[in-house]
Amino acid sequence: MSNADKTLVTVATYNELENLPQLVEEIFQHAPEVEILVIDDNSPDGTGRWCDRRAASDSRVHCMHREEKLGLGTATVAAMRWGLEHGYKYVLNMDADFSHHPRYLPELIAGMEPDDGPAVDVMIGSRYVPGGGVEGWPLRRHLMSRAVNLYARWLLGLRPKDCSGAFRCHRTALLAKVDFDAIRSRGYSFQEEILWHFKRLGARFGETPITFVDRQRGASKIDSKEALGALWIIFTLGLRNLLPW
Repeated sequence: MSNADKTLVTVATYNELENLPQLVEEIFQHAPEVEILVIDDNSPDGTGRWCDRRAASDSRVHCMHREEKLGLGTATVAAMRWGLEHGYKYVLNMDADFSHHPRYLPELIAGMEPDDGPAVDVMIGSRYVPGGGVEGWPLRRHLMSRAVNLYARWLLGLRPKDCSGAFRCHRTALLAKVDFDAIRSRGYSFQEEILWHFKRLGARFGETPITFVDRQRGASKIDSKEALGALWIIFTLGLRNLLPW
């Protein structure tokens, strides 16, 4: 099978040695036909070194090393560009901490060419469609996530129910049209911003239900400063929907 028929699963990592080995095994268990790209931001725990060892013995695994922690948004853009350069059909992004379980990979990939409707450009693993949900969150985090999604959908004119989740499969024919240099987000607002760019390109979206499970091992990478920055970027993009600039 050539890359033109393959899906590239991309995983951005920083100190994910506790999770990555098992994650790789489970990805191949549920979707043996995919290849994996790990984008590691010089993890001091040895995540990148483990990836190099695995890649040396398994041609389905690829590693990209960056010199420092540069943010989830820039890692995702780097992964999308790599997938484009190497000619994959789809680029599928997921988290490294099992919040996005590999058992959903077949549904995400199959959803790109549904039997009961037209092909889509972006298939989202969604917490907020019937059948989806979240496990392990306190009420405050549930409310914050719902509020951010409502805020983004309203300001940016987005139709998906889950605009902040990172579990997504993308058609590379769509990614080839994106001006990645115009993306401002380095962190978590990237998820909303890239959907806004896709919408402006006329992308067709789909959603399939997932249960998001809060990380069990390792530490969360988001902080209050980044969360506030994300809200500001979404607000400025919303202004661009109204103003000719």
